[in-house]
Amino acid sequence: MEFEELNTKRLCLVEIHDGYIDEYFDIMSRDEVTRYSGMPSLTHRDQADGMIQTFKEQFQSEKAVRWGIVLRENEAFIGTVGLHHLTLWGRKAEIGYELHPDFWKRGLIMESVSRVLAYAFETLGLFRVGAVTFPANIPSYHVLENTGFKREGLLRGYLFQNGENHDAYMYSILRTEFNKHHNRDV
Repeated sequence: MEFEELNTKRLCLVEIHDGYIDEYFDIMSRDEVTRYSGMPSLTHRDQADGMIQTFKEQFQSEKAVRWGIVLRENEAFIGTVGLHHLTLWGRKAEIGYELHPDFWKRGLIMESVSRVLAYAFETLGLFRVGAVTFPANIPSYHVLENTGFKREGLLRGYLFQNGENHDAYMYSILRTEFNKHHNRDV
């Protein structure tokens, strides 16, 4: 699998490299960003570097693909979006994302998710993309629902964060649903 950069009207979804460590650390060290991520906030720049190296390794082993979200207008790195638990032979993956709070409520994650779904279904040939979110993370599940995901149910005690287990909503979208939702040929 070769890394493919993706574009939208306002964004470039790019390969995350070492030049983005400081920006990625800034995003992932914010409690308001990681509050519903299932992981603690980063406390050291080295942790961001380690995560970026993991993104590269996971891509090389075809287990995940993660893009940096960069604004077209000024090339600012503002978040990430990606597919994890990628199983090409099983034609499925899960999607995840995070965005710097300065860019919340502008439709940028929805734009990113829509583009990654098109790539997942059209280029990778996936049939199903899932997503897991905290029930309290209302903006996240609005993004999912507005891009065509269906809530499948509640996963009890599924996420561990801040020393506690938390319930999670499980969402999914199938290629056929994506095609209908985004007016593509079925």
